Amino acid sequence: MEQLVTAFVTLFVTIDPAGLAPLFLALTAGMNRDQRQQVALRATLIALPILVIFALAGSAILTVFGITLPAFRIAGGILLFVIAFEMIFEKRQERHERSATRVLTSEDIGHIAVFPLAIPLIAGPGAISATILVASKNPGFVGMAELILVIFAILGLTFFVLALAERIEKLIGETGRIVITRLLGVILAALAVQYVADGVLAFLDAHQSAL
Repeated sequence: MEQLVTAFVTLFVTIDPAGLAPLFLALTAGMNRDQRQQVALRATLIALPILVIFALAGSAILTVFGITLPAFRIAGGILLFVIAFEMIFEKRQERHERSATRVLTSEDIGHIAVFPLAIPLIAGPGAISATILVASKNPGFVGMAELILVIFAILGLTFFVLALAERIEKLIGETGRIVITRLLGVILAALAVQYVADGVLAFLDAHQSAL
């Protein structure tokens, strides 16, 4: 149960559905409610297989490139800490808003569900790294099945938040969004430090065993 909660919190905080809501509204400006729901559904359905593939085959992909799990835990933890830092100091929101602006000025606005919503706002480097990290800590069929259920649950929640983004933004307001984002950033920072610590210990253990 503890691993399941950790998996849910890590992926939820990394994807940050509440932080995506205002960006989703900016990207879908001018669309009606049905069109926005279609975009939200398409984006989450595209992100789903991406995260599931990395959950199932992330370790194999790392092996192909000669990357050990301890090394990836350290690198992934550092990456998640950077994301947490950006969340706490509002840097991540600014960067995502720049991505949203670029799409709004493009002619191919019909594909915003693919870019930047599905990639990289939902299934971005942080979410992919977090998925591989969590998968490495939940080995076996049961652990993997639980992780995939967590991915389904979080992306379902993400769709729900995006579909109701207009109402949620009015409910929590700008101040509420900032408070939630920064609180989640602090939680993610603590999880990132734990991943780095676990990676360092595993790396040292592997090195000592090889001697």
